[in-house]
Amino acid sequence: MIQDDAQLRQAFALFSETSEKLAGTYLELQAQVARLTSELAAANGELARRERLSALGEMAAQVAHQLRTPLATALLYTGHLARPRLSDADRIRFADKSLSRLRYLERLIQDMLLFVKGARQTPEDFPLRPLLEELAQTLEPHAAQRKVHLEMPRVEAELTLRGDRQAIAGALINLLENALQACPEGGSASLAVGGRGSPFAAFQVEDSGAGIPEAARERLFEPFFSTRGEGSGLGLAIVRQVAESHGGWVEWAPREAGGSRFTLYLPFAGGEVAQTSPPASFLKGEHG
Repeated sequence: MIQDDAQLRQAFALFSETSEKLAGTYLELQAQVARLTSELAAANGELARRERLSALGEMAAQVAHQLRTPLATALLYTGHLARPRLSDADRIRFADKSLSRLRYLERLIQDMLLFVKGARQTPEDFPLRPLLEELAQTLEPHAAQRKVHLEMPRVEAELTLRGDRQAIAGALINLLENALQACPEGGSASLAVGGRGSPFAAFQVEDSGAGIPEAARERLFEPFFSTRGEGSGLGLAIVRQVAESHGGWVEWAPREAGGSRFTLYLPFAGGEVAQTSPPASFLKGEHG
């Protein structure tokens, strides 16, 4: 019996000693994890800082490249205005060309500011129909000038979105302007709105242009990448940025009849699901 008690005491002491060692080891592991986490965070912070600096440096170089040519052209045309004995017709022509380049510069700067603004937004619930009516009024003159048929949708008055109205309008304008620019004279561009049975509105923008070259498809949404000779290369990057900041996304696909189809997904207000009266998944109209 005495021997059994001694064995129990020995076992208990061993258990206590082992428990203390385990507790000490656990505390040491905790300390090591905390130390490694701190070191990793510091390393990641430094890496992130270097990546940001690199991105800013690349962006600054791209900005300088994007601004240099139109600015030099505007200065050249403006310099012509000071020439003696310049005819009124030539003066008007050079003034118009200067204004054109300056407006282009203004658009570049607006795109860059919007891109830098990023996900900072002012979310609100707003009706979709007035926004689409404003887009139609803005873009129909451009479509008429380019002799492109533009279709805009008619949606229910009660349909509402949740997000930054200005940012969403800018994203849709970017998609529609790209569609108009991709179309040849006599071509067509359209915006359709879908979302039946989904908490997301689907804005589908199509054009009858030449489509996207296969080599450029993987880089479509990269900042400063453009398939056109002139452009900021920020339009689609902004569209993706706006989509992701609202919890949505954007997709591209080729049209069977030729051209491109971009679909921008954005949330309805309050998880609302679109109830469309026509049987089709997407609503289209006959503006333009």
